Formats: sequence, C-alpha cells, structure tokens
Amino acid sequence: MILTSLSLSLYRLPLDRFLPVGKQRIDHRTGLVLQAKARAEGEESEQLVEIAPLSGIDIDQQPLSGFSRESLDEVQQALVALLPSLQNQSIDCLLEQAEASPFPSIAFGLSLLHAKLSGKLDAVRPVTTTVPLIYQPADAPKSELIARIASLDSGVHSVKVKVAQTSMEDELGLIYAILGQRPDLKLRLDANRGFSLEQALDFAACLPLESIEYIEEPCQHPQDNQTLYRAIPLPFALDESLNDPDYQFVMHEGLTALIIKPMLLGSIEKLQRLIDEAHSHGVRCILSSSLEASLGINDLAHLAAILTPDEIPGLDTLSAFSQDLIVPSNKPQCLKPHQLKLVASTQPD
Repeated sequence: MILTSLSLSLYRLPLDRFLPVGKQRIDHRTGLVLQAKARAEGEESEQLVEIAPLSGIDIDQQPLSGFSRESLDEVQQALVALLPSLQNQSIDCLLEQAEASPFPSIAFGLSLLHAKLSGKLDAVRPVTTTVPLIYQPADAPKSELIARIASLDSGVHSVKVKVAQTSMEDELGLIYAILGQRPDLKLRLDANRGFSLEQALDFAACLPLESIEYIEEPCQHPQDNQTLYRAIPLPFALDESLNDPDYQFVMHEGLTALIIKPMLLGSIEKLQRLIDEAHSHGVRCILSSSLEASLGINDLAHLAAILTPDEIPGLDTLSAFSQDLIVPSNKPQCLKPHQLKLVASTQPD
C-alpha cells in the first residue's frame, strides 16, 4: 500500500467547562489532524488520526506541567517537514518514522495511522463501557456533582475520582457521598502526585479501603509510594512516572496498575512492549485519554479493545467539549476536515 497524499490541519475546540490537567485547568483543546490516502491494487483508502500533545497553557496563562514534553508548535513543525518524504512511500515507512521520532505524540500518531490504513482497527469493536470521571468543576455548583453521581447507570461498577486538588475534608466527603449513593462502586482515585507522604498517609487512613481499586501517583516523590503502601495497604498505580523518557518498568510492592496515555508515550509497538512486561508481573494496564477530542477518543476505544481487552479504559473526558472532531459523539456540532485550518499538504504526482 502506497501513500498517495497527506495533509495536516489544526483544530482548536473551546470547552463548555474547565477540564483538570493535574491541578491545573484548561478551557480549550488544540491539536492536529493528519489525513492520509493510500492506494493498493487500484483500491484507495483514506484515514485520519488526531495528534494532540497535552501541553500549552492553562486558564491562568501558565504552562501545563507534568504531561507532554513537546509543544504543539514543535510537533507541527516536525510533521510539516516530514510529510513530503512520506509521499509515494509504502505505508510501512510510517512505522519506521514512528520509531525514529523523538516526539511521543508523532510516534503514536504515525503508528496509529499505519494501523488504520492496514485495517487493524476495523477488525475490533470499540470498547463502549466507560469509567466515569468524577470531579468538582470550579465553574459548576455542587448540586450538579451530586446529580451526576445519582444519574450513574446501574451498569457502572467503577468511577474515577480526582483527589489532592482541594481540601482533604471536601475530597473525603465526596468519596463518602459517592459511596453513600452507590455503595457497590469501586473507586479509582487520581492524585497526580498531589500529596506529600505525610498528607498521603493522613488521607489513606481515612479511606474505606475495601472500596478503593487503587490510587494513581499518590505522592509527590514516587519513591514514597511504597512507603505509603507498607504503612497502609492501598494499592497504587503509575501514570506521570511513565512520561519520564528514561522510564523502564520495575515491579514494586503495592504497584497494581499502569495508566497508559498513548499520546504521551509513543508508538503502538512501544505500548505493546510495556503492556507485555507489566502483565508478566501481574500488573494491570489501563489505557487513558490525554483529553483528546472525539476523533482521538474513538481510536483509543478501538485500540483498548486490542491492547487491553480485559480492562475498561479511562476515556470519559468528552463531556466538557463543545464540539466533536470528525467523529460524532452527539454534540450539536461536529467539525469536518474542510472546516479545519490546513497547515500542510502534499499533492500526488
């Protein structure tokens, strides 16, 4: 299969409400859409992928920290330079460039584009079950949060709760309020390295441990996670730790899951290697969004069915988006490719 044309477009989607990025908040999401056409034996295929590093600025005009190491501008410039060399090449060159790219979002996007052009995502049904994300938006009343908990479908068995963001008293109150309405639920807590070891110990001591699946990155210093677990047997998961370019999987006491954000980590092949290593030690792997728009979330749902078929991914982040991107998800508006800002394209010979 030969690549016959490629184009790169920019999107900017305002959010209906602020979305948490660690302890920061964003009010819009920007990213790129890479579109490719390929031909084999007279048949032409066209596919699009979202490439959106989780970087930029928050609502206070401060740089986002702790997530993507590359900026959108860097990624855009690298892709604009790369596209002409892909023209008239086999789609396998996408995998070669994915492995060679220093930018994780490009590596993931190119390997995903190869998988889509190869039809690998067509062969699976996307995961449609979600783990609802529960947090208190600064711009929404608490009554809305209580209503959201009450409206959870009876088929929902786990929810994700953001912690280490407001007061410990309020967050413990939220946890017990959730369980007061739905005592059957299991909670996945996400601290984004927001606690000191002392705070984490105080917090964990007040938790109903039997209702907690795990807590993501509880401590500011990851080496303290094991100390926390030895004191209070609260299983922990790693998320931000995986973003370290030197990260290598090492089994630790209390480690129960890896939260894998493909846009932040790299190619599908790299993800598969990490998942295989973790599974060999009995550690769960859960795919999670990097706040992609609907195009990216749809692809992650398909990818989760392939890479982590026994886990429900963390993809419940579209509710704050004002519009969909390419793939509809019941928003009033869905941006199509021609409505995006074209930044580069190649033309067939």
